[in-house]
Amino acid sequence: MWSNPRVPYQFAPDRAPLPPLAGKKMIVHVAMNIEYWPFDRPMPRGIIPPPHGAAPAPPDVPNYAWVEYGMRCGMPRIMSMLAARGIAASAFINAQVADVYPSLMSAVVDAGWELVGHGWFQQSLKAVEDERAVIVQSLDRLAQITGARPRAWLGCGLGETMDTPDILKQEGIEFLHDWPLDDLPFWMRTDHGPLVGLPYTFELNDVPVYAIQSGSTDEYLKRVEATLKVYEAEIARTGQPRIVTLALHPHIIGVPHIAQGFEQALDLLAARDDTVFVTSSQMGDWFTAADAAGAEAVMAA
Repeated sequence: MWSNPRVPYQFAPDRAPLPPLAGKKMIVHVAMNIEYWPFDRPMPRGIIPPPHGAAPAPPDVPNYAWVEYGMRCGMPRIMSMLAARGIAASAFINAQVADVYPSLMSAVVDAGWELVGHGWFQQSLKAVEDERAVIVQSLDRLAQITGARPRAWLGCGLGETMDTPDILKQEGIEFLHDWPLDDLPFWMRTDHGPLVGLPYTFELNDVPVYAIQSGSTDEYLKRVEATLKVYEAEIARTGQPRIVTLALHPHIIGVPHIAQGFEQALDLLAARDDTVFVTSSQMGDWFTAADAAGAEAVMAA
């Protein structure tokens, strides 16, 4: 019996050992969500609650401006920090960013970031009439930018229908970040063959930390430090690698008082001799090569 229809349950100590990635066991993934929130639609999230408890009709200027600040000022601030340290991120990117923010899209491509599918604009697949059409439109638009369709996907708000992984697999997606249920990659079952689930995070995600839980300025740095201490002990005890996912949004991590702590977290990670920075597909290729037998096993289960 499966605990869910996609991923067989594995007690972490029972997992087969995985090799280091490029000789390193502390694997760091910088995942930047780059999103288009249309001016003429309700905002997916807000920093300022609506006055009198009534949801504002568009335009929701203060909350729209909160997000667009990230696209104007937050992105170049964080991109500069990463470039100075030679770190390429994964861009979990709404495909319409290419049309609405073309200079930003060019900067992301020039920086060597991996483009990961993240919908057309910031709207859950649960809310669209034809999710396959949205997936195809998004992948095709990003392919026009780089010459190849993305290999990985994160749904807007991690939103899926019962059919989403099957459609993504059919459309060529190899790696899916929607299921943050493990510290390591895992195999998923779809109607069209195995799919690799890659880690994502709510705990080192700036939205819960700051927009929901009202973390202090240095909260992100403190969480990275605490995560490393636990992972260090687990790696020493088990030999199993660990993945540190830094899930970011430019309108949150990119504001000055929070960006300062994030930069310190980057330096903490970069100074270690056991860390390697990867993008989605680099992580997925490592796992696929290390656990090829798992693909057959998940489909046979």
